[in-house]
Amino acid sequence: MIPEFLRPVIANPYGVTLLVLGASLVGGAVMNFVVIRYLRRYTDRTATDYDSIVVDNLHIPLVTTVSLIGFSVLASIPSVTENTFLTAEQVSTFVGRPAITVIVVVWGFYLNRVVNRLVKKINEEGKASDARGRAYEFAPVFSNIWSLVVITGTVAAVLVLWNYDISPILGAAGIAGIALGIAAKESVGNFLGGLALYVDDTYTIGDYLEIDTGEAGTVVAVGIRSTTLRTRDNIDITLPNSMLNEERVVNLSEPRGQTRLKIDIGVAYGSDIDLVEEVLVGVALDEETVPNNPEPKARFVSFGDSALAYRLVCWVERPEHRGRVRHRLNREIYTRFMDHGIEIPYNTHDVNVYQRSESDGGDESVNGDRAVQSGVGDAEGDPGRGGQIDST
Repeated sequence: MIPEFLRPVIANPYGVTLLVLGASLVGGAVMNFVVIRYLRRYTDRTATDYDSIVVDNLHIPLVTTVSLIGFSVLASIPSVTENTFLTAEQVSTFVGRPAITVIVVVWGFYLNRVVNRLVKKINEEGKASDARGRAYEFAPVFSNIWSLVVITGTVAAVLVLWNYDISPILGAAGIAGIALGIAAKESVGNFLGGLALYVDDTYTIGDYLEIDTGEAGTVVAVGIRSTTLRTRDNIDITLPNSMLNEERVVNLSEPRGQTRLKIDIGVAYGSDIDLVEEVLVGVALDEETVPNNPEPKARFVSFGDSALAYRLVCWVERPEHRGRVRHRLNREIYTRFMDHGIEIPYNTHDVNVYQRSESDGGDESVNGDRAVQSGVGDAEGDPGRGGQIDST
């Protein structure tokens, strides 16, 4: 039911115009000074800044929409359009559509802006919260994709609003997309592979990777199409993301930077195993590059053919340091075993050399090679059978 005092206003086209525009302006003022202010007070009390970013960037679109919606309403009221010197189509062209166009453009601009700022904030917080200063390297990619989607959608909405047929444009865009996809198949594969790696959180800058194809190094750059590894030889290797998405990638830096190092060694039967374990653990504890947590351990692995098989298990801070740490530990283990009289057995071969006498028709050689005469007789005093020669 329409109140009695509004009936004369509604009957007058100018009164309707003033009523609609006034309601729009009042609604915009209420949105600006009441609703937005209340939302800002609420977001100031929350622990995160994301809601503040959303409210700050959607402030202008909300106020603009409420303030300009009245112009679009006026263009659809017959009592207004019939009592002006303009036709209904002209009122829609010069009043209604421009208002809706401004609303669409403002919403497109600020929707793009709010997502970009959220992505930037997420990237900064990811970098600050990580102990190694890592960030979400692919976050800008999503920001760029979002910008492209918003711009395309805004332009398409404006064209449809002004009665432009966008079917030819969509058809041409579809054909161009197919042609571009075929021509840039490798680039598209690398791009999609990079997105898959990012979504799976396979690695990030600073991680040490080993690839099934043999490459190994620290990740120094993650791009849209490729990833760059820096090897221990200080050489940068650029690998396509599509290849990394297909091959088995071993991330030695995750779930944490420390990597386990195993050193196998054998000791002679009869050795003091308590002393052996004490020496091995002591070598690891005295090495400054080996952390004491987790604690190094010496494991009695098995009974070998000629040695007791032991394994020293310890940790290193970075996987690329394993080579130098192994070198220092091996040197120290050998030195301390020598100091404590712990024998490290090694393989020996007994070579028996026989000399054939001339009476047997021989030529003092075996298989065409000159025999080496031992000069040591056997138990029977026969000089024809020499002693043994040991070689390693």
